Amino acid sequence: MSRIKEFTLPDLGEGLTEGEILSWLVKVGDSIELNQPIVEVETAKAAVEIPAKWAGVVTRIFHEAGSTVEVGAPIVAIDTDPSGGPLSDGDKLPEPSAESLAAVEIAPEEGSVEPGLIGGPAPGGRTAVLVGYGPRTTSAKRRPRSNGTRTDRATTHPDPSPPAAASDPIVAAPPASRPAPEPTPSASTGPVLAKPPVRKLARDLGVDLTTIPGSGPMGSVTRDDVQRAAATPAPAAAVYDTAREQRIPVKGVRKLTAENMVASAFTAPHVTEFLTADVTRTMKALDKIRARPEFRDLKVSPLLLVAKAVLLAVRRHPMVNSTWSGATGEIVVKDYVNLGIAAATERGLIVPNVKDAGRLSLRELAEALNTLVQVAKSGKTPPADMSGGTLSITNVGVFGVDTGTPILPPGESAILAVGVIRPTPWVHKDKIKIRQVTTLALSFDHRIIDGELGSKFLRDIGAFLTDPEAALLAWT
Repeated sequence: MSRIKEFTLPDLGEGLTEGEILSWLVKVGDSIELNQPIVEVETAKAAVEIPAKWAGVVTRIFHEAGSTVEVGAPIVAIDTDPSGGPLSDGDKLPEPSAESLAAVEIAPEEGSVEPGLIGGPAPGGRTAVLVGYGPRTTSAKRRPRSNGTRTDRATTHPDPSPPAAASDPIVAAPPASRPAPEPTPSASTGPVLAKPPVRKLARDLGVDLTTIPGSGPMGSVTRDDVQRAAATPAPAAAVYDTAREQRIPVKGVRKLTAENMVASAFTAPHVTEFLTADVTRTMKALDKIRARPEFRDLKVSPLLLVAKAVLLAVRRHPMVNSTWSGATGEIVVKDYVNLGIAAATERGLIVPNVKDAGRLSLRELAEALNTLVQVAKSGKTPPADMSGGTLSITNVGVFGVDTGTPILPPGESAILAVGVIRPTPWVHKDKIKIRQVTTLALSFDHRIIDGELGSKFLRDIGAFLTDPEAALLAWT
């Protein structure tokens, strides 16, 4: 059995067909252990670290970082028995033949192609060729030079045509006499005379001193000369071309997110409703929660009570937590809530979810939200955490935004946007006081949720956040 085993890119779930290699965590010659992470790969779902299937020594890396590889293609070769002595013929990588090595050409010193390009010099003095096509077997000819010579990639040969005979000399005609051009008075032919303050002024105004005729003693340039020159040139016209553009490939998480958002926007008829709520008591309740011993080691944010409000409102209105099945002509109402939390990452928007969040205690829910956010920020969210969501929350308030009209994640019927919490003049107990106020926005699939159901669901969320302690006593 061969010692050299080729490790192929595995199927990372959800029917993914390819992945982009972000970085290699090992290099050729490294000894690795079983299940040691060896490569970081980004799929359309997330960036994941892939562990080694075998222990041994890395003998070959098939694709460099930045390459997109299909599932099932080999990515690394591992010698699973490095202490077993020299490799047998069946284990060795194929060596190049003498004929192919002889055909490799040395790059010319003059007029050579840029190193690393196809046909250019590679390390060791060989010629870089397209991988998989072998070295060239014929010499490429360069176009004739102006001095009558031509150069190939290996050697420079003189032109074989005979030189002109001595009896047939080539006589060059003398150049026609032309009047010498008059010197331009604005151009300086020697060092520019100018005092240091004048030179600094020219630099600040972007004026070239060599183009200014000096009016000072001995032809020196004065401040007035510089200021006149600065006022004379017309402003340069703005240039709009590709040099001032940036192109970002659409791939991975960003590509999948774009496809999902387009599919959702043009499949589910969206309706968005808004509610502005006084959440002063919610903020006070958070202070009480933070002071409790079981929460002191956790980050407790308003998102915790917003999530709790959503989960309790779902109990009262279970139809909100459902999916439209066009294939079967059914509405699938779910008795579990996989609560999605939209997270902005360097690779794009992802919506990981807390599985069966409705069964968690407040402490367990806080732990799950903290873990979800930390993993999302690190870019290590596994694909399983982003599948199966039933209802989502997007917290746009962290960006200082009042609210928005969120788009439903595919397969879900509702998503809640939470705006920034601001001190705001508010009528409280028949008096205008400064209260903590936020705006909620609920987008829902109008095929499943009509205006009455959506309004009641949003109203109950607002009622909970207005007085969470009373709601917890009454609803649980």
